[in-house]
Amino acid sequence: MATADLLYVILEVILYRINDYYFPVNFFHLTAVCKITSVLRRAATDCSVWLTVTFTFDRFVAICSQKLKMKYCTKKIATAVLATTGILACFKNIPTYFRFESYQIFNNVEWFCMNNEAYYYDPIWIGFKRFEKILTPMLPFALILLINALTVRQILVASQARKRLQDQSKGQNSCDPEMESRRKSIIFLFTISCGFILLWLCYLFVYFKTFDPLFDKNSESIFRYVANMLRDINCCTNTFIYVATLSKFREKFTNTLM
Repeated sequence: MATADLLYVILEVILYRINDYYFPVNFFHLTAVCKITSVLRRAATDCSVWLTVTFTFDRFVAICSQKLKMKYCTKKIATAVLATTGILACFKNIPTYFRFESYQIFNNVEWFCMNNEAYYYDPIWIGFKRFEKILTPMLPFALILLINALTVRQILVASQARKRLQDQSKGQNSCDPEMESRRKSIIFLFTISCGFILLWLCYLFVYFKTFDPLFDKNSESIFRYVANMLRDINCCTNTFIYVATLSKFREKFTNTLM
């Protein structure tokens, strides 16, 4: 996940947004290079989003199914899931390479990228655009909500049963570390889910252009910038959230500072 998010920062934020803003014409604006970086940018986005989904599912299995946990939550399975996610993200975005054509030719060298005309009316390209919208981020939205709902439900059911047993054996005022751990797990899951949904929500409006009747042209442009910024932030924050919640990491980090 850290690698995918780092690649996203390099490809999307540095080489695309910052590079375009401060260096209007350079090597990365050659049409051939632009096509490749566009594919890699979208693959990095898909990896960042779908690794959040796979990590959420991994936590669901670890918490809710002790039998499946022994088989699924292993280094071998994790490696297979990571490799499969990365490979599928790359293959899914290969058609993006053929979406672009050169914007201008200078001294027989093709510069910049623009969508070819077929991208706007060809049924295949229209279907591909819809497929992209469903795959990222609509389907991850639904999956993360569903998996977290099932996880929280399982935690609440188990906690209620455990609390009844504790009340019967030790009385109402007993302190249970396991219950506290489960409470923290619920807070953690809600933090990840709400962060993902809120930071991607504006980008969904951009995807479906549902803001057209609401804003004028200038406001629409600002909205697009804000939506892209929030999406970029989401693809950079999950790693920090996951790591910061690990007590072992905090302990090692504190020792390093000391």
